[in-house]
Amino acid sequence: MSEETKSLNFIEHIIEEDLANGLPKENLRFRFPPEPNGYLHIGHTKAIGISFGLGEKYNAPVNLRFDDTNPAKEEQEYVDAIKRDIEWLGYEWENELYSSDYFQTLYEWAVLLIKDGKAYIDSQSSEAMAEQKGTPTQPGVDGPNRNRSVAENLDLFERMKNGEFEEGAHILRAKIDMQHPNMLMRDPIMYRVLKKHHHRTGNHWCIYPMYDWTHGESDYIEQISHSLCSLEFKPHRELYDWFKEHVHAFASKALPMLPKQREFARLNLSYTIMSKRKLLKLVQEGVVSGWDDPRMPTISGLRRRGYTPNSIRQFIEKVGVAKRENIIDVSLLEFCIREDLNYAAPRVMAVLDPVKVVITNYPKDKVEWLEAENNQEDESAGYRKVPFSNEIYIEKADFKEEASSKFFRLKLGGEVRLKNAYIIKAESVVKDAQGTITEIHCTYSTDTEKKVKGTLHWVSIKHALRAEVREYDRLFLDEAPDSHPNKDFMEFVNPNSLKVIEAFVEPSLAEAKVADRFQFQRIGYFNVDQDSTPEHLVFNKIVGLRDSWAKQKPQPNKQAQTAQKPQQKRPAIEVIKQLGKKYTNLPEEKQQKSKSEILKLAKDVAYDDVQPLFNTAAKKFGTRIATLLALKVLLKNGQQRNDEINAFIDKCVTDAHPILSTEAKDL
Repeated sequence: MSEETKSLNFIEHIIEEDLANGLPKENLRFRFPPEPNGYLHIGHTKAIGISFGLGEKYNAPVNLRFDDTNPAKEEQEYVDAIKRDIEWLGYEWENELYSSDYFQTLYEWAVLLIKDGKAYIDSQSSEAMAEQKGTPTQPGVDGPNRNRSVAENLDLFERMKNGEFEEGAHILRAKIDMQHPNMLMRDPIMYRVLKKHHHRTGNHWCIYPMYDWTHGESDYIEQISHSLCSLEFKPHRELYDWFKEHVHAFASKALPMLPKQREFARLNLSYTIMSKRKLLKLVQEGVVSGWDDPRMPTISGLRRRGYTPNSIRQFIEKVGVAKRENIIDVSLLEFCIREDLNYAAPRVMAVLDPVKVVITNYPKDKVEWLEAENNQEDESAGYRKVPFSNEIYIEKADFKEEASSKFFRLKLGGEVRLKNAYIIKAESVVKDAQGTITEIHCTYSTDTEKKVKGTLHWVSIKHALRAEVREYDRLFLDEAPDSHPNKDFMEFVNPNSLKVIEAFVEPSLAEAKVADRFQFQRIGYFNVDQDSTPEHLVFNKIVGLRDSWAKQKPQPNKQAQTAQKPQQKRPAIEVIKQLGKKYTNLPEEKQQKSKSEILKLAKDVAYDDVQPLFNTAAKKFGTRIATLLALKVLLKNGQQRNDEINAFIDKCVTDAHPILSTEAKDL
């Protein structure tokens, strides 16, 4: 196997295999299909990067298709924002398309399915249909409308289209199998009556196709070769294939190629919400100022915050394409923007929490314009002039009256270097009535070759510009704010996620334009916000120079690590199975100890490790209890529920073993 083949991700392997088996390369076609019901967020960048990245790799067209089938939640504002975000990321689409472009064709195909006896009108209440559908462990039953005649179904469907019925009166369902093990195949809904204004088709339609029907057939109409979506759609693949195979008979000559759906793990980010519905709640309840609030994980918010397209693309590349769900630490995203701006951002000086320094032996009326390097990482960045005078601001935290030998900033009797300027020595302080230091009196030395350990940034007071600085912190205090079953994610909102500061910046920033990015030396990276004006500069903090959250995380106990080492030589899932075998034979105290160990080990297992244990023999109670405990941890850490999981939990709930049943009821 060549090095190039080894480096392919699993989707590229699928494509290469299809090409090797005769798929013409010119038939490759991809798409990115957002629903315009909100702004795109960082999670979408993975899907964008995969589809458009494959387009670039194989020189194949990529369609931007808006799956606009729910007029109650979709708006033109969202369409415009999505296009703007994708363009900003640097991607180009071949065609701008809409599922609503295909409403007439989809309707005509639905009529043909009715004529073939593969679809029918159901007039029951939603409660009755839900009851008939069964559960993952119990088959459904046929409803009373399932055997309506073709003529009656056609008549009702046309009258639905003509607006004769109110919402909820009738639906069109595919006629598949009410006993199918995949609940999505139990006569899924294809159309519903919805008398809402559509942002493109106006009031022309009062029936709208469901996503599962629309999405796959839109892929088919566009002759998409590989329909790529996130893992939660894996159970939908069977329905996707059923629809396309039945429709193929209606249009095989004009549309010969059947798309292939394949799934990848979506992007989950720590301390972040990835639900457009929940993000909308933050906007509606005024927690943030809008979809583009710099604290939001939307692409618009990241752009306003100061992130670059390159940093986000680098982040997606580092995350990679995987088959298993996992949570990516947000610090990786922050690392990518630091790396990008380290080479690109000019250095400037700004003081966010100032204290006045008077240099007593420097002439009061003298001003020097000193040369300062713009970016030591970029030789071509050149130099700028910064003014120096006898009164400057430094950060309050950079001075202590008394300090240990490990404090390398300014202290009484101590010396520091001023960046791009002279060495100063603190001689005395001036305090107000409350004992707060208001001035530090220093002397300066022109001997800049002298060795001193500390270097401080500063600004000349008479030349400094006032600026509003918005310091942003993470919007949520919890690593997985929406993973707590009994708590609202809003409970974890960080009340200190925004801090507005009046700062002082060097005069070169008077010419700064909106979206310009800078490194405030020794502080972090900042950009000029859209609210900024020449009279009132506003800067957003993009990211600090270091990960300040890393040191807040509890450090693992070294003794505990040492004690676990012998156990960790075996895969975690094997240890869990071993603990499970003995579980029901242990006294209660030792059961609790084993339970604690299983929950701890489960953090190191994947869904693919646990899923085979769902079929453990009924009499092996301990193994099934251990499996349930491990599954509980996976669900807490973001694993999406599916039919397999629900079936396993339902089976455990009804089990005669009290421990197994009790643990299952918690889920």
